[in-house]
This record gives sequence, structure tokens and C-alpha cells, in this order.
Amino acid sequence: MGPRSLTARVLLLATAWSALALVVIAIVISALYRQSAERAFTDLLRAQLYNVINSVSIGEDNALVGNPQLGDLRFSQPETGWYWIIEPLGTFAATPLSSSSLGVSNIAVPSILNVPFDNRYERFYQTNDAFGNHVLVAETEVVLDGEGRAARFRVSGNLAVVEDDIRTFSRSLYIALAVFGLGSLIVNGLAILYGLLPLDAARKALEKVRRAEAERLEGNFPREIMPLANDINALIDSNRRIVERARMQVGNLAHSLKTPIAVLLNESRTLDRPQSELVKSQAEAMQAQVQSYLNRARIAAQRESVLARTEAEPVLERLIRVMRRLNPDKDFHLSIQPSSLALAMEQQDMEETVGNLLENAARFCKTGVWVTAVPAPQPPGMEGGDQPRRSWVEMAVEDDGPGLEPDQIKEAMKRGTRLDESKPGAGLGLSIVREITGEYQGIFELSRGPRGGLKARLLLPGVTKDAA
Repeated sequence: MGPRSLTARVLLLATAWSALALVVIAIVISALYRQSAERAFTDLLRAQLYNVINSVSIGEDNALVGNPQLGDLRFSQPETGWYWIIEPLGTFAATPLSSSSLGVSNIAVPSILNVPFDNRYERFYQTNDAFGNHVLVAETEVVLDGEGRAARFRVSGNLAVVEDDIRTFSRSLYIALAVFGLGSLIVNGLAILYGLLPLDAARKALEKVRRAEAERLEGNFPREIMPLANDINALIDSNRRIVERARMQVGNLAHSLKTPIAVLLNESRTLDRPQSELVKSQAEAMQAQVQSYLNRARIAAQRESVLARTEAEPVLERLIRVMRRLNPDKDFHLSIQPSSLALAMEQQDMEETVGNLLENAARFCKTGVWVTAVPAPQPPGMEGGDQPRRSWVEMAVEDDGPGLEPDQIKEAMKRGTRLDESKPGAGLGLSIVREITGEYQGIFELSRGPRGGLKARLLLPGVTKDAA
């Protein structure tokens, strides 16, 4: 899997391509220079070969005469690998001539079958001299006079000269390409970072919208990004209008049902006691059901909004203060780590969710209630795939009351179920908590806590602070 950062991807691709290109360029230039150096060395030996030929003739006593002067001191210094040799052929029995650098040694001559002459009647071959030098030999055979007397001419050069020259050139080439490549990578990196700055600015602007610090993408973006910014702003505006429309419709529906339900409740007081209790309980259940479904419709309209943000600390502290006033004989403990925790949900949904849990805990606890809020890892099954990467917050409300058994927990999660009829309530609190949590794609669990009482655990979406 590749890096998630667009900048890292571009930098990695540019670096890999530049490095590969420089390596290929270095190999190609080195190969071309080697070919050129070897060709120049061969041409030099050929020129020296014909200089030797032009400097030698047959004397009056049928001997080879001549003193080739090639202008290179290496032909006069011993064991250098630079030699010239003249050997008579056939019935021509003159004494061979050679450069002083060769001394009394000689150079082995390969068979013509192994190294044939070319169309210019020349041949070049590599061999080792008696001193261990690796040499290139240029050879030809020339008829020296009208009587058909001929001689073999050979000139050798030390190939170490070519290898040293190629090695020096390659070292300079690699240093130059390394400096050029490093400079190019730095320049390309700066250019890429500068070119991607508008994307980083767009990301930061979107982060501000996500953290509810801004309502729109604000900034002077280039024309390539401006259409995207405009579309995102249009989507945010459309989302806001949908949320406001849903809230208005919820309010209108709640207002239209408020009066009929109030009339039913009032009329129930004029009826006989059995009928009064029945109508009253059904009207209250109707009211709770209507409010629950209205809340679900409202949450469904805005749960995907990037503008939903609620700071955990002030809401929880306010709820704790209210519970302390209502239950002065109970202790309420609150722990939020870190204090900057924020949830990606509406404030009233958070208040209703935690408020129901606090009411239940205060109703059944012996001495106190403990509330905690901490960051949590992404729930199992939501990693990767099409699931967005986001932060999560785990909230727990625990009491030291009698608690519930596993079968009682299943029964308590049912809508309208009351396990203790002696306590006031309609039996809708936990089901409302479960429905709101589910609408935000969170998790709601009940279990026995370490203090012996009931522990309610909520896993709710938090505000993502880094989408990079």
C-alpha cells in the first residue's frame, strides 16, 4: 500500500524517477566514453604503426635499417607495455628490430585463424607481455621492396592507460551527476511542495469546517482547485439547508401534535379512574413515541454533517451540576481525558443520551455515579474498506447499585420495559439511548461494572482533527 500523503507520493515518484534516470544516464555516458576512448586508442596505435613502417627500409647489406621516432618516451623506457617490433617474413633473413622498451623479450603472436586480418590487412588483438602488462597490439605485414621482401610490423600500447582514463572520467562523471541529481531533487522537492501548497491550504480550510471553526472553505485558491472548493461550499450550504429544513419540519410536527396530546391528557382527568389512567398512559406513550421518531428523523438528516460538533466537557459538567441538585444525597464524579474531547454529534442528542443514563444511574445507585470520557480506537470491523478514518470517544456511566444480570440487560434494552415498577419512568430511556447511538453509527453496551453496579458504555464518533 502506497503512502497516504499526496506530497509524499509525488516526492517519492519524482525521487525514484530522477535516481533511475541519473543511473541510466551515467551508464550510457560511461559506455559511450569507453567506446570513444578505445576507438581513439586504436587510432593512435594505427598511426604509430604506419609511422614505424615509414621509418624502416632495407639497407645495402639486406638488413632492416631505420630508427622510428614516435615522440613518446614510453617506447624507450623498459617494461612500459609500449613497444614496436619489426620481423622479416619468409626467405627474408634480416635481423628483427624492436624498441628499447621491449629489451630481449617478445610478444606472442596469435594465429591468423584466431585473429584474421581485416580488409585493410590490419588486425588488432589483446595479449599480455612478459612483464604482465595487458596490451593492445596493432599488426600488419608490408612488402618493403620490388623483390617481394616483406616484414611484419607490430606496435603495442598499454591498455592500463585507457582504463585509467575511463576510470578518472567515470569518477568525475559520477560526482557531477550526484551533485546535479541532489540539486535537482532539492529543486524538484521545493517546486512540488510549493505547487501543492494550495492543496494543503484547502485541507486546513476543510479542517476548520470539520472542527466548526468556519462554516465554509475560505481562501484564495488557484483555478485548478477553485471548482472543488466551490462544490464543497455548495455541498455544505445544501447540507445546512437540509438540516434546517428537517429541524423546522420536526418543530412544526411537534407543535401540531402538542395540542391534541395535551387535550387528551386534560380530558383523561375528567374520566373515571380506570379509563383516566389508561388514556393518560397511552397519551404519554404516544408523546414519547412521537418525540423519539422525530428525534430519529432529525438525527438522520444531520448525522453526516461536518458541522456537527459538541464539546464534551461543558455538556457533561452541566449535566452533573443538574444531577447534584436533583440528588443532593448522591455523589457524582466526572473524568474527561483530555479536556478538549469533542463529539461529532448535536448537543441536544448528547444531552439526551447521557442524561437518560445519568437519571437511571442516580435512580438505582447506592452512594454515587462515575462518568468518564476518553479517546478510543476505531471499532472492530470499521478499519479500511470504504469506512472513513475518524476518531472515536468512549463514554462510560457507572453506578454502585445492584446492577443487572445478563438476561435482565437484554430485557432492559427493549422499548417500554421497566424492570422496577416502584421507580418512576416510562421505560423508554435505554431504548432512546440505543436508538440515538445507532443513528450516529456508535455502540451502546450494558454490563456489570467493577463497583458492582451497572456500567453503560457508549462509543460515539469524535471530531477528526487530522484527515491527512
